Amino acid sequence: MPVAIQSIYPTYHYRDAVAAIDFLERAFGFERGMVVEGPNGTIAHAELHLAGEWIMLGSKRDDMFPSGPTTTYVVVDDPDALHDRAKAAGAEIVRELIDTDYGSRDFAARDADGNVWTFGTYRPEAP
Repeated sequence: MPVAIQSIYPTYHYRDAVAAIDFLERAFGFERGMVVEGPNGTIAHAELHLAGEWIMLGSKRDDMFPSGPTTTYVVVDDPDALHDRAKAAGAEIVRELIDTDYGSRDFAARDADGNVWTFGTYRPEAP
């Protein structure tokens, strides 16, 4: 079977992208890839990765890509440990750890801009 290559990249726009990058690293274990600074301390473009998957983000601009909160699901091996890490970093836990009917262990946390991040063990599989 061929190796899957990511082709969908969730993209976020934050009022304070610098703080968002720091939070995503501390709370959820993301690691920085490319970070391109914009004017006045903003972030024009940033790439972060977790477990081989990538997201992109930048500073929110009213003249481009107006957006609201987003929900993203991320597959992790140990949601309990990540839950504890996120909580220790000050993440707002919006759904505590649960065992789902479909065999996943999940929790959800909200970031400073209202985006909800759900982390769990369920991994969708192609038919």
